[in-house]
Amino acid sequence: MENLLNLAAEDTDRTDGILKVTGGAKYSAEYQIPGITYGVLVPSTIAKGKINSLDTKAAENAPGVIKVLSHLNVNNSVPRYAKDQALIIDRNINKVFYNDQILFAGQPIAMVIADTYERAVYAASLIKAVYQKAPHQTNLELNIANAVAPNPNAKDYVRNQIDAYKDAEVFIEAEYDQPNHIHNPMELGSIIAHWEGDGLTVYDKTQGVFSSQRHYASLYEIDSKKVRVIAPHVGGAFGMALHSWPYQDATVIAAKITNRPVKTMLTRIQMFTMVGYRPETKQFVGIGASKEGILQGITHKAWAVTSSFDNFTEGTVRPSQFMYKCPNVNTIYRLVKMDVSNPIWMRGPGEATGMYALECAMDELAYKLNMDPIELRLKNYAVINPENELPWSSKFLDECYEIGAKKIGWSNRNPKPASMKENGMLVGYGVGSGVFNAGRSSATARATLDETGKLTIQSAASDIGPGTGIMMKKVAMDSFQTEGKEVFVELGDTNLPPAPTQGGSNTTSTVGSAVYDACTALKEKMVQVYHQFIVTDGQQHAYENFTFKNGAIILGGKSTSYTDLIKKAGLKELTVTRESKAGNERQKYAFNSFAVHFVKLHIHPFTGMVKVVQVVSAVDAGKIISEKQARSQMIGGVVGGIGMALTEEGIYDHRFGVYANNNFADYHVPVHADIPPIDILFVNKPDPYINPIGAKGLGEVSIIGLAPAIANAVFHATGKRVRDLPITLDKITVWES
Repeated sequence: MENLLNLAAEDTDRTDGILKVTGGAKYSAEYQIPGITYGVLVPSTIAKGKINSLDTKAAENAPGVIKVLSHLNVNNSVPRYAKDQALIIDRNINKVFYNDQILFAGQPIAMVIADTYERAVYAASLIKAVYQKAPHQTNLELNIANAVAPNPNAKDYVRNQIDAYKDAEVFIEAEYDQPNHIHNPMELGSIIAHWEGDGLTVYDKTQGVFSSQRHYASLYEIDSKKVRVIAPHVGGAFGMALHSWPYQDATVIAAKITNRPVKTMLTRIQMFTMVGYRPETKQFVGIGASKEGILQGITHKAWAVTSSFDNFTEGTVRPSQFMYKCPNVNTIYRLVKMDVSNPIWMRGPGEATGMYALECAMDELAYKLNMDPIELRLKNYAVINPENELPWSSKFLDECYEIGAKKIGWSNRNPKPASMKENGMLVGYGVGSGVFNAGRSSATARATLDETGKLTIQSAASDIGPGTGIMMKKVAMDSFQTEGKEVFVELGDTNLPPAPTQGGSNTTSTVGSAVYDACTALKEKMVQVYHQFIVTDGQQHAYENFTFKNGAIILGGKSTSYTDLIKKAGLKELTVTRESKAGNERQKYAFNSFAVHFVKLHIHPFTGMVKVVQVVSAVDAGKIISEKQARSQMIGGVVGGIGMALTEEGIYDHRFGVYANNNFADYHVPVHADIPPIDILFVNKPDPYINPIGAKGLGEVSIIGLAPAIANAVFHATGKRVRDLPITLDKITVWES
């Protein structure tokens, strides 16, 4: 298979690394299908209203055009759409070409399918829409009064006294603002859909091939087994590929209507409105403590943007409920429905936003107490989870503070703001903590050992960049004590054993456990074969007496190669499939991953230019399966955190309800010159309860806490509190009197 990953990789190298750097890795838009056609979307130019008329005649008559789709000819052709006439959304996403209503600027209103991409682009430019505009709202600040609860049954969290921080000896109150953050991975949203009879094959940019399979099957109300989704390589996602979006539905519909394979790839501009984003959020934190720094109360409120047609929610205020030992905590989470496209979970969803506010507030409180920010955190260290009073399955956050502070040189820090300089630059040190749920769901893996000694590990998990392939391979390598040249991995295909969507930092915990269980079962089966065909004394030897190492099964001093074992049994291969899932552990323990981010930065005293010069991230994520890949994951999160703090901002032109900076010239992502030396430190202690491999997730804690560390360092360098992201030089140089 094309997604067979190995290429004689070293034991810590990516299984797909050589394929990617040599161009051998195929992404969803790169498959060559005979008779392929090309879809190009036409987006709405208004933010709210309806389509009065849609002129597609010129496009239909343009060279090479096969079909033009819109609400005029799609609705009743899709069984699910025709059946659910009362719904305007499907799985929380507005149905594509469903009716004449415009819900946000950039909404797809038509699609041209042509024999070449260039012809499709030209024909799409010929489509003319006449709109009836309606008043739109895209300004969060002006619409907070209209905020609603996430759902009718939602309750605000209250532990003991509300607003108890106001009764504390020392307290602070502050508001923190964060703009929209846009998923901008290198690989654009893309898909190829190909119907053959009533069977559908989809090459898709997706974080979960099985969730995509179920969605596409539901469109045409067919058995999911008739839909195959293939995604062995995904060029970054950050959360954008957790849903099947309207552009993907449009492609599947187009392929059905035209009876031709259709390929669609979004433009960078369309990525701003068609695949979700981290929603703009305004937060208030009130936090109070005794003069000795013992927390007395925390109040955390958040107002987040969602679309007019969905109540998208995330865990923004949740960390405040359990991160620190505090007797009185209350949180409020509200949604502000706007005429915008739907948000989606983005790396560190909710927690990255919420911990920005909480960790900045803790820093502000520390300065008001004249206390070291790390000392304040350790004084209020939660040994058990205050929310549910369960012990943590493992928690070494205190070690993270210790090793991170030592590495960054925290003891060299003069605590007085604006007191340190190097080479004429103001110097700032900052710290921010990160926490995220350490999850485990259900996955299945297959392990196959053939007569040549090749071990193949299969599971349908997607790999959006963290190195899932090498994780699977490393678990198998550790199980069989091998250097790995004979271990191969297959993933990202619904023809493989099922695995969950990659997201929420649970892939290693879940899929890794399935691989471990499959490898263990395969070794047990090999022992059975050994007793049947190799042992001549008739004794039954316990499984624990066998050793598996470097391609041989060893009992006592006798070594038998895997190839000899299988050949003597007269077999071509041995194979086992195992499902692995969590038990009742979560009723007994709280499961979380933790991190602490330390930042040192320079600020030019006159221009306000910020330059991060060092980052140290200390991580408690259980056992680290592959340190090289884990370090890479963490570095990616740090880069995202630098963007979150200093550069990234989706800016609306509220007059028209459209983005004013929907391109890489104006939406600034961090580049190589923005990234300093980064030290990643792992506690690397297995979690004894979460799963058989002891690993907790780290993809989210890599970014959670980094933005507040930078914001806190900016204050230390300048004495200026900037509470609205991103922290740009104009906000620093407007000095308070």
